[in-house]
Order: sequence, then C-alpha cells, then structure tokens
Amino acid sequence: MLKSLNNASAFWFILPCLLVLALTSLYPIGFGVVVSLTNWNWGNQFDYVGLSNFTTLLGDGEFWTVLKNTLVFATSATIIEVALGFYLATQVDKLSIRTDLIRALIMLPLMVSGIVVALMSKVMFDPFLGIVNQLLGVFGLGPSAFYGAVATAMPSIIAVDVWWQTAFVFIILLAGLHGLPRSPIEAARVEGASEFIIFWRIKMPMLRSLLVTVIIIRAIDTLKVFDIVFGTTGGGPQIATEVVQTFVYRTAYSYQQIGKAMATIILFSLLILIVALALQMLQQRMEEK
Repeated sequence: MLKSLNNASAFWFILPCLLVLALTSLYPIGFGVVVSLTNWNWGNQFDYVGLSNFTTLLGDGEFWTVLKNTLVFATSATIIEVALGFYLATQVDKLSIRTDLIRALIMLPLMVSGIVVALMSKVMFDPFLGIVNQLLGVFGLGPSAFYGAVATAMPSIIAVDVWWQTAFVFIILLAGLHGLPRSPIEAARVEGASEFIIFWRIKMPMLRSLLVTVIIIRAIDTLKVFDIVFGTTGGGPQIATEVVQTFVYRTAYSYQQIGKAMATIILFSLLILIVALALQMLQQRMEEK
C-alpha cells in the first residue's frame, strides 16, 4: 500500500515534466512527420503527396553524396578527436606539477562559438593572406586553396573541428583519470608492474565505459555538424563538403521545398538513432566484461 502511494506521488511529481516534454518534443516530431508527407513551400501549397519526398530522396544521387560526406566528417573527426584528446589526457595526468594553466590553454577553443571558429579559420586558410599559407611558404611549400579545392576542403573542415572540440574529450577523460582509485595502481607499482602494464591492465578497463560515452557524444555531435561547414564553405566547392544539415537548410530556404527538407531530417534522425543504439549496445557489452 505504501509503495503504491509512493509511486502515485512520484507520478504526479514527474507529470509536469512529461507534459513539457510532450509539448516541446513530441508535437514538433509529429508535425514534422506530417509536413514530410506534403509539398509545402512556405506558402498556400500544402498538398498531401504521401511518401513521394522519401522515394525522391532515396533515388537522388546528391542525397547519397551528402550522406557520405556527413559520415566521412563524423567518423574522421570523432576518431581523431578521441585519440588526440585521450593522448593529451594521459600525458597531462602523468605530470607532477600543477596543470591549471595547461588545462586552461587546451580548453580555450571550447570557449569560442562554432561560427566564430569557422570565420577565424576562413581568414587563417585564405590562399593569399592567410597565416597558414605564409607558414607553408617558409618551408618552401606552395600555397593551398584549402576550402577552395575539392581535395582539401573536407580535410580542412575536419582539422578545424579537431582543433575546436578535442578539448572536450581531453577534459572529460582527464577527469576520469583523476577519479580512478589509487590503491590498485599503487599496489601494481609495488609489485613492479611497468607504467604501460598499469595503464593497459588497470586504468584502461576502468576508463572503458567513460571512453565509449565520450565516443557516443562526439559521434552524435559531429553527425549534426552545421556551423563549421556553413561558416566556411557553405557546402562547396560543388558539394564536396555539403552535409545533411546544410543540405536541409538549402532545400528549405533556398528551394522552399519544406516537405523534402523534413523528409531528409526524418531519414537522418533514423540514422542517428541507429548509430546511438549501436554505440549504447557496445557500451553495455563492454560494461558486462
């Protein structure tokens, strides 16, 4: 009886949150599904077209190129950021001196918004006046178009995102390293274990769950990239750096095809859901080991 009363009380406490969630999440999702089944053009045209938007997208080569660009960016940026952030965290954790200044310097890029980072990099990568090309000239290397060439545009955007977001991985994993219990580590040192063995056999298993969590966060975040691309190349040259978010923006606001844009968002949301579920399953399996 008492348990039932507690459950009822808990329900009434969370009911306002559920209502807010329904209004702010479920309603937009439902409205988006409805719009994806129409040919709405921001005007009076709002005719039901069924699954036409979805079939058109799935048969559109440009859509698959955009999806490939998004996956290339997300995969490359996530791998590099996690690897580099993890390396920086392990090296800073080894230092016996105060690391406040080092951590502040590494975290500095996180304090800048994405669009500002994009505009800064656009100036730095300018083929004529940019400091990066001037430094390359010092070493006898020819100027690069960076954002202006198909071959270098995507790697340049990935490099900028790595500079911007590696600090996030670094600070989370450094906190994880600092939070590890010291007794098994000290016991292993007393037994004569090397630092490599201590890291691989003791620290790494305890950090595994946190590491997968960071990978999930960064993977989902990079899949939603918009500001870096929009502020640098706008999706060009041609569509070499066009990602799903800029594709949706262009489809909705330049071509005024709201139904097609919403259908793209729904398909992409399903992809993100699949990726998130797969990574969570991986996390659960690693926690069970």
